[in-house]
Amino acid sequence: MDSKLLARVGAAVFVGLAVAMTLVQMREEPATRAGPVPIAWVPDGDPLPLQIKACAEMGELALSSPDCRAAWAEKRRRFLGVDHPEAYSGLADPALSDAPDLVVPTPVGEQRGED
Repeated sequence: MDSKLLARVGAAVFVGLAVAMTLVQMREEPATRAGPVPIAWVPDGDPLPLQIKACAEMGELALSSPDCRAAWAEKRRRFLGVDHPEAYSGLADPALSDAPDLVVPTPVGEQRGED
């Protein structure tokens, strides 16, 4: 058998399979779409989820909003399970201010001051 004839037969078989698979796909019923996406549960009477959502929609302006910063702090406090809000503020901790100052080494070029 000639190699050209074998290549033509192989190509014809491939095209025939592709057409057959396309026809089978077209005869199938389209899959039904799922209903609307369920909304996550929001507890009644708690304004925090609505405030977080509003801050998310504000974009970069939310970074300078004290209301958004307070809402995010409350969200972190709830997520981390801290019982009182003062426990999360690490900047106001007096133990951190008692830490010794770090010694900053002088650059190599400034060490030769005697020359």
